[in-house]
Amino acid sequence: MDFYRLLKLFGKLKSPKARLLGLYVMHTARRRYIGIYLDPVLSCNFRCKMCYFSDEEKRKEMHGILSEQDMETIAKALFHRALKLQIGCGAEPSLYKNLTGIVRLGKQYNVPYISLTTNGNLLTKEQLFSMAEAGLDEITLSTHGIRKETYEHLMTNGKYDLFLQLLDNLKEVKKQYPDFRIRINYTMNEDNTEELKDFWKVFGDIPLNILQLRPVQEIGNSEYQNFSLQKISELLDSVVNPLVEECKRKGIICMAPEHKNLQILEQETPDKDKTFEELTYCYVSARSCWNEDFDYHTETFESYCRRKRMGKYI
Repeated sequence: MDFYRLLKLFGKLKSPKARLLGLYVMHTARRRYIGIYLDPVLSCNFRCKMCYFSDEEKRKEMHGILSEQDMETIAKALFHRALKLQIGCGAEPSLYKNLTGIVRLGKQYNVPYISLTTNGNLLTKEQLFSMAEAGLDEITLSTHGIRKETYEHLMTNGKYDLFLQLLDNLKEVKKQYPDFRIRINYTMNEDNTEELKDFWKVFGDIPLNILQLRPVQEIGNSEYQNFSLQKISELLDSVVNPLVEECKRKGIICMAPEHKNLQILEQETPDKDKTFEELTYCYVSARSCWNEDFDYHTETFESYCRRKRMGKYI
Protein backbone atom coordinates (compact mmCIF):
# COMPACT_ATOMS: atom_id res chain seq x y z
CA MET A 1 0.00 0.00 0.00
CA ASP A 2 1.32 3.44 -0.93
CA PHE A 3 0.54 5.14 2.37
CA TYR A 4 1.83 8.54 1.25
CA ARG A 5 -0.29 8.55 -1.89
CA LEU A 6 -3.31 7.76 0.27
CA LEU A 7 -2.45 10.67 2.57
CA LYS A 8 -2.11 12.98 -0.42
CA LEU A 9 -5.48 11.92 -1.81
CA PHE A 10 -7.20 12.35 1.54
CA GLY A 11 -5.47 15.70 2.01
CA LYS A 12 -7.33 16.99 -1.04
CA LEU A 13 -10.51 16.88 1.03
CA LYS A 14 -10.24 20.41 2.39
CA SER A 15 -13.64 20.44 4.08
CA PRO A 16 -13.69 18.99 7.64
CA LYS A 17 -17.26 17.80 6.93
CA ALA A 18 -16.09 15.91 3.85
CA ARG A 19 -13.33 14.25 5.85
CA LEU A 20 -15.74 13.22 8.58
CA LEU A 21 -18.15 11.86 5.98
CA GLY A 22 -15.37 9.74 4.53
CA LEU A 23 -14.47 8.59 8.02
CA TYR A 24 -18.08 7.69 8.75
CA VAL A 25 -18.25 5.54 5.62
CA MET A 26 -15.06 3.72 6.63
CA HIS A 27 -16.32 3.28 10.18
CA THR A 28 -19.69 1.82 9.22
CA ALA A 29 -18.06 -0.41 6.59
CA ARG A 30 -15.71 -1.72 9.30
CA ARG A 31 -12.66 -0.64 7.33
CA ARG A 32 -9.28 0.29 8.71
CA TYR A 33 -8.82 3.98 9.49
CA ILE A 34 -6.89 4.46 12.73
CA GLY A 35 -3.18 5.10 13.03
CA ILE A 36 -1.61 3.34 16.01
CA TYR A 37 1.37 5.19 17.49
CA LEU A 38 3.15 2.79 19.80
CA ASP A 39 5.80 3.40 22.43
CA PRO A 40 6.72 -0.10 23.66
CA VAL A 41 9.16 1.42 26.15
CA LEU A 42 8.98 4.88 27.74
CA SER A 43 12.64 5.82 27.80
CA CYS A 44 15.35 7.23 25.55
CA ASN A 45 19.11 6.86 25.21
CA PHE A 46 19.40 10.46 23.96
CA ARG A 47 18.75 13.77 25.73
CA CYS A 48 17.97 15.85 22.66
CA LYS A 49 17.87 19.52 23.53
CA MET A 50 14.60 20.14 21.66
CA CYS A 51 12.87 17.20 23.38
CA TYR A 52 11.25 16.77 26.80
CA PHE A 53 13.79 14.03 27.57
CA SER A 54 16.25 16.87 28.20
CA ASP A 55 14.08 17.78 31.22
CA GLU A 56 15.12 15.81 34.30
CA GLU A 57 11.71 16.11 35.96
CA LYS A 58 9.92 14.86 32.85
CA ARG A 59 12.28 11.90 32.60
CA LYS A 60 11.22 10.80 36.07
CA GLU A 61 7.64 10.45 34.78
CA MET A 62 8.64 8.52 31.66
CA HIS A 63 8.97 4.87 32.57
CA GLY A 64 7.33 1.58 31.74
CA ILE A 65 7.64 -1.29 29.27
CA LEU A 66 4.88 -3.21 27.54
CA SER A 67 5.16 -6.95 28.10
CA GLU A 68 4.84 -9.31 25.13
CA GLN A 69 1.54 -10.50 26.59
CA ASP A 70 0.27 -6.91 26.72
CA MET A 71 1.39 -6.42 23.12
CA GLU A 72 -0.56 -9.47 21.98
CA THR A 73 -3.68 -8.37 23.88
CA ILE A 74 -3.51 -4.85 22.46
CA ALA A 75 -2.96 -6.23 18.96
CA LYS A 76 -6.03 -8.45 19.26
CA ALA A 77 -8.13 -5.48 20.37
CA LEU A 78 -6.94 -2.85 17.88
CA PHE A 79 -4.59 -3.94 15.11
CA HIS A 80 -7.32 -5.24 12.80
CA ARG A 81 -8.61 -1.66 12.42
CA ALA A 82 -5.20 -0.05 11.96
CA LEU A 83 -4.26 1.52 8.65
CA LYS A 84 -0.78 2.24 9.98
CA LEU A 85 1.35 1.07 12.91
CA GLN A 86 4.14 3.44 13.89
CA ILE A 87 6.59 1.96 16.38
CA GLY A 88 8.17 4.87 18.23
CA CYS A 89 6.32 8.10 18.87
CA GLY A 90 7.39 9.94 22.01
CA ALA A 91 10.25 7.69 23.15
CA GLU A 92 13.03 5.51 21.71
CA PRO A 93 11.77 2.11 20.53
CA SER A 94 15.21 0.57 19.98
CA LEU A 95 15.46 0.15 23.77
CA TYR A 96 12.78 -2.54 23.45
CA LYS A 97 14.28 -6.03 23.15
CA ASN A 98 11.91 -7.53 20.59
CA LEU A 99 11.15 -4.98 17.90
CA THR A 100 11.02 -7.66 15.23
CA GLY A 101 8.30 -9.39 17.25
CA ILE A 102 6.15 -6.25 17.11
CA VAL A 103 6.62 -6.03 13.34
CA ARG A 104 5.61 -9.68 12.97
CA LEU A 105 2.58 -9.08 15.17
CA GLY A 106 1.52 -6.18 12.96
CA LYS A 107 1.82 -8.30 9.84
CA GLN A 108 -0.07 -11.12 11.55
CA TYR A 109 -3.03 -8.72 11.70
CA ASN A 110 -2.36 -7.52 8.14
CA VAL A 111 -1.60 -3.92 9.11
CA PRO A 112 -0.93 -2.36 5.68
CA TYR A 113 1.92 -0.04 6.70
CA ILE A 114 4.39 -0.49 9.55
CA SER A 115 7.06 2.09 10.32
CA LEU A 116 9.77 2.55 12.94
CA THR A 117 10.72 6.02 14.19
CA THR A 118 14.10 6.07 15.92
CA ASN A 119 17.37 7.90 16.45
CA GLY A 120 18.95 4.65 15.28
CA ASN A 121 22.15 4.72 17.31
CA LEU A 122 21.42 1.36 18.96
CA LEU A 123 20.24 -0.52 15.88
CA THR A 124 22.52 -3.21 14.47
CA LYS A 125 22.69 -4.38 10.88
CA GLU A 126 21.25 -7.72 12.00
CA GLN A 127 18.24 -6.01 13.59
CA LEU A 128 17.59 -3.98 10.46
CA PHE A 129 17.60 -7.03 8.22
CA SER A 130 15.47 -8.97 10.71
CA MET A 131 12.78 -6.26 10.80
CA ALA A 132 12.82 -5.80 7.03
CA GLU A 133 12.40 -9.54 6.56
CA ALA A 134 9.50 -9.52 9.06
CA GLY A 135 7.71 -6.87 7.01
CA LEU A 136 8.81 -3.45 8.26
CA ASP A 137 7.80 -1.01 5.52
CA GLU A 138 9.68 2.10 6.60
CA ILE A 139 12.30 3.41 8.97
CA THR A 140 12.22 7.07 10.00
CA LEU A 141 15.47 8.51 11.34
CA SER A 142 15.27 11.58 13.54
CA THR A 143 18.18 13.97 13.11
CA HIS A 144 18.82 17.55 14.16
CA GLY A 145 22.08 18.22 12.38
CA ILE A 146 23.88 17.63 9.09
CA ARG A 147 27.31 18.33 10.55
CA LYS A 148 28.88 16.26 13.32
CA GLU A 149 29.21 19.15 15.78
CA THR A 150 25.57 20.20 15.35
CA TYR A 151 24.24 16.64 15.51
CA GLU A 152 26.09 15.81 18.73
CA HIS A 153 25.35 19.20 20.30
CA LEU A 154 21.59 19.12 19.74
CA MET A 155 21.25 15.34 20.14
CA THR A 156 22.98 14.89 23.49
CA ASN A 157 24.46 11.36 23.91
CA GLY A 158 24.16 10.78 20.17
CA LYS A 159 27.18 9.60 18.20
CA TYR A 160 27.45 10.96 14.66
CA ASP A 161 29.71 8.10 13.56
CA LEU A 162 27.02 5.60 14.57
CA PHE A 163 24.49 7.58 12.55
CA LEU A 164 26.70 7.39 9.46
CA GLN A 165 27.22 3.66 10.01
CA LEU A 166 23.45 3.24 10.25
CA LEU A 167 23.02 4.96 6.89
CA ASP A 168 25.55 2.55 5.34
CA ASN A 169 23.71 -0.41 6.84
CA LEU A 170 20.42 0.85 5.46
CA LYS A 171 21.90 1.02 1.98
CA GLU A 172 22.55 -2.72 2.24
CA VAL A 173 19.03 -3.39 3.51
CA LYS A 174 17.60 -1.39 0.62
CA LYS A 175 19.54 -3.48 -1.91
CA GLN A 176 17.97 -6.69 -0.61
CA TYR A 177 14.53 -5.16 0.09
CA PRO A 178 14.01 -2.49 -2.60
CA ASP A 179 10.46 -1.66 -1.42
CA PHE A 180 11.75 -0.82 2.07
CA ARG A 181 11.52 2.93 2.62
CA ILE A 182 14.02 5.25 4.30
CA ARG A 183 12.75 8.50 5.74
CA ILE A 184 14.55 11.38 7.44
CA ASN A 185 12.79 13.70 9.90
CA TYR A 186 14.82 16.87 10.35
CA THR A 187 13.69 19.36 13.00
CA MET A 188 14.72 22.86 11.94
CA ASN A 189 15.66 25.66 14.32
CA GLU A 190 17.65 28.87 14.10
CA ASP A 191 20.91 26.98 14.73
CA ASN A 192 20.67 24.13 12.22
CA THR A 193 18.59 25.25 9.23
CA GLU A 194 21.39 26.91 7.27
CA GLU A 195 23.47 23.72 7.16
CA LEU A 196 20.73 22.00 5.17
CA LYS A 197 22.60 23.39 2.16
CA ASP A 198 25.10 20.57 2.85
CA PHE A 199 22.38 17.89 2.94
CA TRP A 200 23.57 16.00 -0.14
CA LYS A 201 27.15 15.83 1.14
CA VAL A 202 25.87 13.36 3.73
CA PHE A 203 22.81 11.86 2.06
CA GLY A 204 23.81 12.05 -1.61
CA ASP A 205 24.33 8.29 -2.01
CA ILE A 206 21.58 7.23 0.40
CA PRO A 207 18.51 5.73 -1.36
CA LEU A 208 16.20 8.12 0.47
CA ASN A 209 12.45 7.94 -0.10
CA ILE A 210 11.01 10.64 2.19
CA LEU A 211 12.35 13.80 3.80
CA GLN A 212 10.37 15.84 6.29
CA LEU A 213 11.62 19.26 7.36
CA ARG A 214 9.79 20.29 10.51
CA PRO A 215 10.00 23.67 12.26
CA VAL A 216 10.90 23.49 15.93
CA GLN A 217 7.95 23.58 18.32
CA GLU A 218 7.73 23.67 22.07
CA ILE A 219 7.17 20.18 23.51
CA GLY A 220 7.52 20.30 27.25
CA ASN A 221 10.20 22.06 29.26
CA SER A 222 13.06 21.26 26.90
CA GLU A 223 16.61 22.53 27.30
CA TYR A 224 16.42 24.30 23.95
CA GLN A 225 14.25 27.38 24.28
CA ASN A 226 14.66 29.30 21.03
CA PHE A 227 11.36 28.70 19.25
CA SER A 228 11.58 31.66 16.92
CA LEU A 229 10.80 30.79 13.31
CA GLN A 230 12.16 34.04 11.88
CA LYS A 231 15.49 32.69 10.62
CA ILE A 232 13.82 29.59 9.20
CA SER A 233 11.46 31.88 7.28
CA GLU A 234 14.41 33.93 6.02
CA LEU A 235 16.17 30.78 4.78
CA LEU A 236 13.17 29.20 3.04
CA ASP A 237 13.95 30.65 -0.39
CA SER A 238 17.74 30.29 -0.27
CA VAL A 239 18.18 26.95 1.56
CA VAL A 240 14.94 25.01 2.09
CA ASN A 241 13.19 25.46 -1.27
CA PRO A 242 16.26 24.46 -3.35
CA LEU A 243 16.45 21.29 -1.25
CA VAL A 244 12.76 20.62 -1.88
CA GLU A 245 13.25 21.08 -5.63
CA GLU A 246 16.23 18.73 -5.70
CA CYS A 247 14.19 16.13 -3.84
CA LYS A 248 11.49 16.39 -6.50
CA ARG A 249 14.11 15.93 -9.21
CA LYS A 250 15.40 12.80 -7.47
CA GLY A 251 11.88 11.39 -6.93
CA ILE A 252 12.03 11.88 -3.16
CA ILE A 253 8.87 12.86 -1.29
CA CYS A 254 9.68 16.08 0.58
CA MET A 255 7.41 17.61 3.20
CA ALA A 256 8.52 21.11 4.06
CA PRO A 257 6.84 24.26 5.39
CA GLU A 258 5.94 27.26 3.29
CA HIS A 259 5.83 30.84 4.54
CA LYS A 260 2.10 30.57 5.28
CA ASN A 261 2.69 27.46 7.43
CA LEU A 262 5.28 29.27 9.54
CA GLN A 263 2.92 32.21 9.98
CA ILE A 264 0.20 29.88 11.26
CA LEU A 265 2.62 28.32 13.75
CA GLU A 266 3.80 31.74 14.93
CA GLN A 267 0.19 32.83 15.47
CA GLU A 268 -0.66 29.54 17.21
CA THR A 269 -3.85 29.26 15.17
CA PRO A 270 -6.11 26.53 16.59
CA ASP A 271 -6.57 23.35 14.56
CA LYS A 272 -10.07 23.38 13.07
CA ASP A 273 -9.80 19.70 12.14
CA LYS A 274 -9.09 18.44 15.67
CA THR A 275 -12.09 16.11 15.73
CA PHE A 276 -10.80 14.14 12.75
CA GLU A 277 -7.38 13.78 14.37
CA GLU A 278 -8.89 12.60 17.65
CA LEU A 279 -10.95 9.95 15.86
CA THR A 280 -8.05 8.51 13.88
CA TYR A 281 -5.15 8.88 16.34
CA CYS A 282 -4.50 5.97 18.69
CA TYR A 283 -1.56 6.32 21.10
CA VAL A 284 -0.41 3.23 22.99
CA SER A 285 2.23 2.89 25.71
CA ALA A 286 2.73 1.22 29.07
CA ARG A 287 0.82 4.13 30.64
CA SER A 288 -2.13 4.50 28.30
CA CYS A 289 -3.96 2.82 25.46
CA TRP A 290 -6.07 4.84 23.02
CA ASN A 291 -8.69 6.55 25.24
CA GLU A 292 -8.73 6.87 29.02
CA ASP A 293 -11.88 4.79 29.38
CA PHE A 294 -10.77 2.02 27.01
CA ASP A 295 -9.64 -1.24 28.63
CA TYR A 296 -7.80 -3.41 26.13
CA HIS A 297 -8.01 -6.39 28.50
CA THR A 298 -11.81 -6.55 28.26
CA GLU A 299 -12.77 -4.54 25.16
CA THR A 300 -12.11 -4.45 21.45
CA PHE A 301 -12.28 -1.56 19.02
CA GLU A 302 -15.81 -2.59 18.02
CA SER A 303 -17.21 -3.10 21.52
CA TYR A 304 -15.80 0.24 22.66
CA CYS A 305 -17.25 2.06 19.64
CA ARG A 306 -20.66 0.51 20.28
CA ARG A 307 -20.53 1.54 23.92
CA LYS A 308 -19.55 5.10 22.99
CA ARG A 309 -21.95 5.24 19.99
CA MET A 310 -19.03 6.31 17.85
CA GLY A 311 -20.91 6.09 14.57
CA LYS A 312 -23.52 8.54 15.80
CA TYR A 313 -20.80 10.82 17.18
CA ILE A 314 -19.02 10.97 13.83
